[in-house]
Amino acid sequence: MYFNKGMYICLCHAISERDIRLEVASGVRTFATLQEKTGCSDCCGCCETDAHICLQRALKGDEEGTLLNFATTT
Repeated sequence: MYFNKGMYICLCHAISERDIRLEVASGVRTFATLQEKTGCSDCCGCCETDAHICLQRALKGDEEGTLLNFATTT
């Protein structure tokens, strides 16, 4: 079975847009908490901007738009 995880945000920890949306659904509300729970952006830091954007979109409930405006399905 194939699940579209969306775009990978953090390559160091293999965190995708879908993973971030799932964390928000389970209660994550801050970037610090996202980092604590996933390790996102705590290694090389290259993904920090995209991770912030993805988190803010997930908090707003914007599932239609991803960072590259691709449709995602689960």
